[in-house]
Amino acid sequence: MDDQPPRTYVPPPSAPPLPVRDDLRPLEPAPVQPRPLGEPPPFDEPPRRRGSWLRRIVGLLLLILIIAGIVWWVMQHRQSGGGGRFVNTGPTPVGTATVTKGDMPIVDNALGTVTPLATVTVQTQINGILMEVGFQEGQTVNKGDFLAQIDPRPYQVALEQAQGQLAKDQASLADAELDLARYKKLVAQNAIATQTLDTQVATVAQDKGIVQTDQAQVDAQKLNLIYCHIISPVTGRVGLRQVDPGNYIQTSSTTGIVVVTQLQPISVIFTLPEDSLPAVLKQVHAGQTLEATAYDRTGNIKIEVGKLSTMDNQIDTTTGTLKLRATFDNKTLDLFPNQFVNIKLKVDTLKDTEIVPDSAIQRGAPGTFVYLVKPDNTVTAQPVTLGPDDGEKVAVTKGLQPGQVVVTDGADRLKEGAKITITESGAQSTGAAGQNGGQPSGGGRGQGRGKGQSPAPSQGQPGGSSGG
Repeated sequence: MDDQPPRTYVPPPSAPPLPVRDDLRPLEPAPVQPRPLGEPPPFDEPPRRRGSWLRRIVGLLLLILIIAGIVWWVMQHRQSGGGGRFVNTGPTPVGTATVTKGDMPIVDNALGTVTPLATVTVQTQINGILMEVGFQEGQTVNKGDFLAQIDPRPYQVALEQAQGQLAKDQASLADAELDLARYKKLVAQNAIATQTLDTQVATVAQDKGIVQTDQAQVDAQKLNLIYCHIISPVTGRVGLRQVDPGNYIQTSSTTGIVVVTQLQPISVIFTLPEDSLPAVLKQVHAGQTLEATAYDRTGNIKIEVGKLSTMDNQIDTTTGTLKLRATFDNKTLDLFPNQFVNIKLKVDTLKDTEIVPDSAIQRGAPGTFVYLVKPDNTVTAQPVTLGPDDGEKVAVTKGLQPGQVVVTDGADRLKEGAKITITESGAQSTGAAGQNGGQPSGGGRGQGRGKGQSPAPSQGQPGGSSGG
């Protein structure tokens, strides 16, 4: 039991004591004091380990100091080693372009669908057996070319029957006219009654009507024979054949024999918002022909240049847009029916304005600005007011003068007053971009869009004077 004191080994009294060396004699345990009856056993409390907690606190402090030292070293390295955005470690290499003066087209961007000027489903106008097909699928045919032949024999027989009936009725008319001539002479001699003459006149008129009806039947059968020989109503490309030779075709068919689509010229129907209409209508009412350029789905590849031909007579109230049609010669057949294209409608041209590459435009807290290069190879943030752009160049209506140099490449590493060095490759490439002319390749009317995005300069306000 737990309340019993520990026992020690006591040899029996009968056994003789063993000889034990003094150096090998085990230590004798301390004598155990007897515990009074009824007193609870003592509770052995382990000693408090204060030293372990102290070591943990010291280790944690050392870890914090190490982390703080690493962070401080990284920050110092970024400030001195060139990893930051606005770190001044010497002249920053940049690309530049010179502000030029020229004309900037004002362009409206729109989405359009290629729509043929004529799409004809060739239907039969008579019933019969399709005897022959005179085209190849996908072939280009001209107006009047042979397409299909329907069995003409039943209609040839009907024509001969109508011609026979016509000959018979013509003979009856001739006989009635001879009788009328005789009756006129007899009436003049008072040989017959005038009523007989009047009856004969009516008979001749009736026979003439019959002959005219027979002649119409003959013409109808001749027309049926013409319908047996089917020709192309327009010049265009034929599609897939809908009926094979040997089938009995009827006028009630809805699929037709083949579809012919006109491809040259071809049109593109596109929409413009009603807010863009006043500028377009102004040019149209002045008798100007607006240039429309078709680009592919991505807007990068120019397909063909056409012209605005017409516009719808009312605005769609659900979308607030108006439909317009532009026509294209489509000489290379690159425009295909129902193809999705991008249309750039040249509405007007802004004359004699300052032009810079689109990549020179930056945006930040002060608004739209450019980094203007000073004679001492430092830059200053120059606020500008933008005009129309074409995706590569943008017109600047206020803030720059021709001949000034602006940064086009590397502007994201600059700040107010930063020292720069102009790279030869950057100057050549951006200088080419700053030239005027060319067809629109992107962008649209209104304010230009800068490709580079930059926050406001970190030191001071944008400097420089605003040019005219």
